[in-house]
Amino acid sequence: MASTAGPPREASHEHGMDGPPTAPWELTHDAWPGEARLPSRPESAGVARRLVRSMLHHRWGLPPDVTDTAVLLTSELVGNAVQHAGAHVFGLRIRRRRDWIRCEVRDPSRALPCRLPVRDLDVSGRGLHLVNMLAGRWGVDLLPHGKSTWFEMRVPGRTCT
Repeated sequence: MASTAGPPREASHEHGMDGPPTAPWELTHDAWPGEARLPSRPESAGVARRLVRSMLHHRWGLPPDVTDTAVLLTSELVGNAVQHAGAHVFGLRIRRRRDWIRCEVRDPSRALPCRLPVRDLDVSGRGLHLVNMLAGRWGVDLLPHGKSTWFEMRVPGRTCT
């Protein structure tokens, strides 16, 4: 599947089913179209969840199960960006095409996220495991000044507003 529009990508790392030389803590380019910039703090996960729920359920009228899953997965990607990227801000973008949605979290770190083995008693480290299990596809696009970690989900076909 072709990458979506945005800054030039240097590499892409995808997972799923078929179907820049500046301070490392800054997003250096203008926000992408439709991108929300949020401070890299734990409470931004709640803001991101509300933004995703508002867009998917209230604006696009997607079913609650699709919305709830997207909210959970976005929260996991935001948590990774806040905890591991060392940034002051990160970008969140939600997009919809005919039969899928794509949520992207952009940060200035070029370190790739990795799925860790999940054990029964672990209290953290399950985020990418959830993304891998619940998203149709997910991946990481390396950018000239950071990366975009994203997931896609199939949704019922409806007309976007």
